[in-house]
Amino acid sequence: MEEPGYEVLDISGDVGLKVRGETLEELFINGALGLYSLVTDLSRVKPEKSINVNVYSESIDGLFVSWLNEIIFQFDTYGFIGREIEIESLNENRIEAKLKGEDFDPDRHEKGLLLKAATYHNLKIEKRNGVWTAEVIFDI
Repeated sequence: MEEPGYEVLDISGDVGLKVRGETLEELFINGALGLYSLVTDLSRVKPEKSINVNVYSESIDGLFVSWLNEIIFQFDTYGFIGREIEIESLNENRIEAKLKGEDFDPDRHEKGLLLKAATYHNLKIEKRNGVWTAEVIFDI
């Protein structure tokens, strides 16, 4: 089984993710999947419907945080939980993606953490030796 492109960071009072990707697209996909894995068991989510997500920011740091916060917004507002992410367009200021998943069903989906927001606190995004990494902390 392939190792996920993220790991959970245990931070006192909050939770974080360390995300990896060989490309910027993979970094953003793994960030989204890591976030969703904090919310529920992804193996129980079916890619039954899709939504489009478009985010703009002035910097790559801002784009990553805004991307994760848009995903949290879609879950909090509409109950949408994704399992598959397709990046349609990505540069350092804009991301356009299609997220495939379904509406959260408490009878089928295990309830994980309730994430309030991705934060800029101790945010790190860098490319080293051809690999992108990011560390992000969430308010819970």
